[in-house]
Amino acid sequence: MAIYALICFAIAAVLGIILAAMYQKGQLSLGTAVIHGLFAAIGLVLLIIAVAQADVSTLGKTALVLFIIAALGGAVLIYNHLTKHALPKPVIAIHAVVAVVAFLLLLFGIVRG
Repeated sequence: MAIYALICFAIAAVLGIILAAMYQKGQLSLGTAVIHGLFAAIGLVLLIIAVAQADVSTLGKTALVLFIIAALGGAVLIYNHLTKHALPKPVIAIHAVVAVVAFLLLLFGIVRG
């Protein structure tokens, strides 16, 4: 289950990179943001299931906590976008960094077995 979560998070990460490039150009796409969020949410659900089934290491459990924090940051960003407020750059940075660290922890946790 954890490997499927990792795949979903990898797809979300690629979409996140695309969103970052679009943000730099001032051309955000709500559709891309929604798909990014859906893949991240599916990954989160799959990771929760993997943790509940004791199918992940401590690194995977730590990744879960960090992914939840990243998801909260993503919720703030989508709220700001939908209400036509400027996206807070610190939240963008924290969202991205926390998600990348979580992804790497999950990856290492899976590879280590």
